Amino acid sequence: MRIRTRGYERRRRELELLIVADIVTIFAWVLGFYGLHPNGHIDFLNPWLTIVVLVPLGAHVANRHLAADADAILLPLATLLNGLGYVMIGVLDPTQAHLQALWTLISVFAYVVCIFFVRNPDSLDRYRYLLAILGIGLLFSPMLPGIGENIGGERLWVHLGSLSFQPVEVSKLLLAIFLTSLLVEKRDLLARLRGGGLRRFGPIALTFGLALAIMAVEKDVGFALLIFVTFVLVMWIGTGNRIYLLFGAVTFVLGLVVGGAVLPQVHQRISVWLDPWKHAATTGYQLIQAQYAFGIGGLSGTGLGLSHPTVPVATSDFIFAAFGQELGLLGTSAIIISFLLLIGAGLRVALRAHGEFSSLLAMTMTIILALQTFFILAGVIRVLPLTGMTLPFLAYGGSSLLTNYILLAILMRISHRSNQFNDLREGTTG
Repeated sequence: MRIRTRGYERRRRELELLIVADIVTIFAWVLGFYGLHPNGHIDFLNPWLTIVVLVPLGAHVANRHLAADADAILLPLATLLNGLGYVMIGVLDPTQAHLQALWTLISVFAYVVCIFFVRNPDSLDRYRYLLAILGIGLLFSPMLPGIGENIGGERLWVHLGSLSFQPVEVSKLLLAIFLTSLLVEKRDLLARLRGGGLRRFGPIALTFGLALAIMAVEKDVGFALLIFVTFVLVMWIGTGNRIYLLFGAVTFVLGLVVGGAVLPQVHQRISVWLDPWKHAATTGYQLIQAQYAFGIGGLSGTGLGLSHPTVPVATSDFIFAAFGQELGLLGTSAIIISFLLLIGAGLRVALRAHGEFSSLLAMTMTIILALQTFFILAGVIRVLPLTGMTLPFLAYGGSSLLTNYILLAILMRISHRSNQFNDLREGTTG
């Protein structure tokens, strides 16, 4: 009698969870459609909905053949968030929803390509300098004349013909791989409680300088904050030396003071955060409308498609406020729980990873996902100043969606290899 392998069981559970995620997406789409068109006829063969629902199943097929032992919960959670985001974008702006469906197709294709080519995550360590050069090049590519584009006061976009994207999203992954590789190589030096001199703080100083350059040149506070805080946390986790948290906190406060005094965008965001009503007609308008949206939604929300949220940029920066109005506290809590489960699964991959580089890389990728989620949610509910970042998987944005699916593929590949090793060590079949 043939014994079922753990990989087979993981993929079976993944398929079951994907079906549940697709059912939730379809149900939400039906509610949103009836909210907008009470007497309309539902077309369940809507091509855009079909893409969003069926394309993740293609990723599942790729997992069966290329990453059969990877954790079963990562892809379904991403699919659920992606599907709910598509539905809300469709309620607010059908044209953007069509584009989001196409970006879902492209992103899942990139996921499959990444799963196929990155067979051994440790191999990324060998290309760290190439990835660093490419990452920095992409990071500052919006400054190039002719292709760089300034939107909303931030020069983050590259425009090539009819295609626009934010190269900073891909850049953060490339720089994360470089910084992880550097930390693994210099770990003994960086972990010493004594000795090493100022060289121990060189990586943080380098990252701090890069963050200041991003704020000064591209006016992007969010990404500068993300890359700096990520690296400080990874250095602390990787070395176990708490001095990096202290040094990072002091450096962060210094950067905040300098940035607030020298850079108008930093001062403006802090000022709006402290008192949005003082800027109600200008920069504080979005934040005030977001608070109104949460108030209107209350506990259970007004219902998908029934309230037509008027929050500015509701499909991207403030999509969480739109969910707050239409799904209420219960709906937004479910979204937060989904993100927590996704982040928890990423941490589990990091803790179980076989190999120092893979473990720290999985931790870095998960921290990026967690911090980006936290910063945007905290900004919308006014716990922190707004950062202008995109909520992973949920918000409209092709660059963000593509990058997060690549991030997910790296986590899946690390999970596959670590589970294979652990299963063999425990004497399981397959």
